[in-house]
Amino acid sequence: MSLAPAGIAHLSDRHPQVSGAEMVAALVPPPQFDGATFESYRVDENYPSQQEAKDLLVRFSGGASAPASARGGLFRRAKREPQMKPGVYLDGGFGVGKTHLLASIYHAMPARRKYFGSFIEYTALVGAMGYQKTVELFRGADLLCIDEFELDDPGDTMVMTRLIAELVPTGTKLAATSNTPPNALGEGRFAAQDFLREIHAMAEHFQTIRIDGTDYRQRAVDGHAVVLDATEYESEMADDASARSASDDDFGTLVRHLATVHPSRYIRLIEGIGQIGLRDVIPFDDQSAALRFVAFVDRAYDAQIPVRATGTPLDQVFSEEMLAGGYRKKYLRAVSRLVALTHSSVDA
Repeated sequence: MSLAPAGIAHLSDRHPQVSGAEMVAALVPPPQFDGATFESYRVDENYPSQQEAKDLLVRFSGGASAPASARGGLFRRAKREPQMKPGVYLDGGFGVGKTHLLASIYHAMPARRKYFGSFIEYTALVGAMGYQKTVELFRGADLLCIDEFELDDPGDTMVMTRLIAELVPTGTKLAATSNTPPNALGEGRFAAQDFLREIHAMAEHFQTIRIDGTDYRQRAVDGHAVVLDATEYESEMADDASARSASDDDFGTLVRHLATVHPSRYIRLIEGIGQIGLRDVIPFDDQSAALRFVAFVDRAYDAQIPVRATGTPLDQVFSEEMLAGGYRKKYLRAVSRLVALTHSSVDA
């Protein structure tokens, strides 16, 4: 992502527009995962499921199977590997490397046509192009990678499950990540029988792969977001703005502005920004606003843009009630990413 000229920008003044063609062109792994491979995935030996998941995904991607010695001896009859489903679903907590593994699948699979995007990006594409045109676009694709398959809207999820159901018979392979396994999606949020039937139908296409572990982002940093006082904040903004474009926004103003921009355009909202500044952060009292901010944080994290903030520490903006509800895992993932981004330095 190219950086804008040096200076201060206000995200609340930006109104990005994205065409369908631009949205399709953006369906590739985020820059931080450009070089992601199975070899560079760091397995935590305390959690055997990570190595097991890696080995299975190598096979799913068309890589070599385990050597004969690992299957019981050179002269024994090779054990036939069970046939895999057309999709793999990586289930695990935040920070265990699911997106790294998803990007590794994308890079490793010798596919002519393959796409990588977040759940929000795919549903936004359907909204921009229409369902039937989106089906035609992806028909015949070798691989569809869907990151962060989580439920904010039952209608969006039904659209995605039906899209998947149309693509699987044409030979498309699927790979998805989430913090919730597919047969439990919607748990604690929506209970309509039609919706649950859609979810269960989707689960039939996926082999769920559990990945246990601890949040790698917390291994190298303190457990809380960095908060600056007004003087420190002004100094940070001035230093960064002298070299590249930094954004500087009142937190409440930005949160209100996010409601006027579709989440699929948040990546354009921060395009060219080298550091995000948030003044006078306050806790959320509205869940819709909080979920939009989570989507914004996801895009900032994908772009690896450091965050500087004053006011309430960013790891404390979600209420106890929110953290105890159906979106708990989304909020905790956002907290993890915010902690990491406030500790990040700006590259020279």
